[in-house]
Amino acid sequence: MLRSLLLAAALGGIALATSAAAAPAATPASGTAARHPGDAATGRLLVFTCHGCHGIPGYRYAYPNYPVPKIAGQHYDYLVAALDEYRAGQRANPTMQAQAMALSKRDIRDIAAYLSSIRK
Repeated sequence: MLRSLLLAAALGGIALATSAAAAPAATPASGTAARHPGDAATGRLLVFTCHGCHGIPGYRYAYPNYPVPKIAGQHYDYLVAALDEYRAGQRANPTMQAQAMALSKRDIRDIAAYLSSIRK
């Protein structure tokens, strides 16, 4: 009985390894989202600080005085580009620069995956 179980486990492992090796690699579609989709479930856990400003209807910065954009449902590529630009200091907003600098590139992709998955 034990020999049969060991044989079945070994054959199952070989079959799994063979099918994984034989499967063609997924070809990403064009666009950043296909190459680096991020993990929306992880992103959902990371956006808690985003909701403090971006989740309040009608919220405005006191200085400079402008409305905070809604980011739920925004395009993945735009979110990644914007956060990367804040991280690099190419966009001038001290709050967003500080937030973006605290994120890894993986965090940014995960957050963008989650926010872009929200339907308006």
